[in-house]
Amino acid sequence: MTISKELLDELLKGVERPEDLLGDAGLMKELKVRLMERMLGAELTAHLGYEAGAEPPPDQANRRNGTATKRVKGSDGEVPLAVPRDRDGSFEPELVRKGQTRIDGMDDKIIGLYAAGLSVRDIQAHLEDLYGLRVSPDLISRVTDAVLEEVRDWQSRALDRMYPIVIFDALRVKIRDADSRMVRNKAVYIALGVTREGEREVLGLWIADNEGAKFWLSVMNELKNRGLDDIFIACVDGLKGFPDAIEAVYPNTQVQLCIVHQIRNSLRFVSWKERKAVAADLKTIYGAATLKQAEQALEQFAETWDSQHPSISKSWRDNWTRLSVFFDYPPQIRKVIYTTNAIESLNASLRQVTKTRRSFPNDDSVLKLLYLALHQIAKKWTMPLRDWKPAMTQFMIMYGDRISL
Repeated sequence: MTISKELLDELLKGVERPEDLLGDAGLMKELKVRLMERMLGAELTAHLGYEAGAEPPPDQANRRNGTATKRVKGSDGEVPLAVPRDRDGSFEPELVRKGQTRIDGMDDKIIGLYAAGLSVRDIQAHLEDLYGLRVSPDLISRVTDAVLEEVRDWQSRALDRMYPIVIFDALRVKIRDADSRMVRNKAVYIALGVTREGEREVLGLWIADNEGAKFWLSVMNELKNRGLDDIFIACVDGLKGFPDAIEAVYPNTQVQLCIVHQIRNSLRFVSWKERKAVAADLKTIYGAATLKQAEQALEQFAETWDSQHPSISKSWRDNWTRLSVFFDYPPQIRKVIYTTNAIESLNASLRQVTKTRRSFPNDDSVLKLLYLALHQIAKKWTMPLRDWKPAMTQFMIMYGDRISL
């Protein structure tokens, strides 16, 4: 729609300063209010079936019944609207619904700020500074609480029948206990699946005080009940009780311990002076071409370093069965399962939004924030994992009987 020059000239008569156009009492704000009132009037006309000022049908009891002033908040601050009424109260406007107090996507602004990691107090200050809106903490909480229903739907949604790779990891947050009011460290467990197309998909979030076989069994059963029948490889960071639980529900799944976390744990008590040399020798183990060469490299590492750091080779040997799984696979698949770039990048993004909070009031507040943050992060996942096509071809050769086309 094009506005004619004559109409613009008429509208701008008397506008001499910027505030005459954009100020609190300016033309733009008044024009917006008048247009909304005109639209509300048109909605009532459609509802009643006759124009304002015209005679209603003789057999119709419901009539126009004046207006009621309603104050709504938007990007221009608070504005009064004259909302038309009908006699029997059956008119339900779509533009500004009954009970609605905000317009211009204010809910979306609040949710967007919450997703960025701002606290309720920060959002309150931001809206007042930027839009001149005084919004109560209770209102902000009610708006963000509306997301919880989405979270529950998302957490219970149906999953694909098969994910070649699922990576499980944990994020630590501080949450205030409802009973003791003490702040406690809790883990938020994340399952990141890689689909047949090589796309990343977060399968769910779970908060727990303590991990163990019983907890992980409940998670595995939940995934199974949501339609996930098969996982080829599960990558984990030594999560307590996980192997027993996944083998009970997904007996054909191979469990690969995260190599990156194993390396970090190995270097934890190594001095800075020796760290580079130890890391280089560790690389000869996980970078070996074959399992046999890796075992030989582990023996060589033990001969070199056991006198100074005996716990490192012992840890690798104790976990060797699950650390060495990736040697069963070709390079295209190895790179995906022994490096944790996908989950590390995800966790780094989530830590960005949680680090501004010293603690969370309850579990729901964590789930709200992480769900909204994941929604934003997933928008950037536009490409499949690198070299995924040859990796999937290998999976189809190795697990053809478990892949339905």
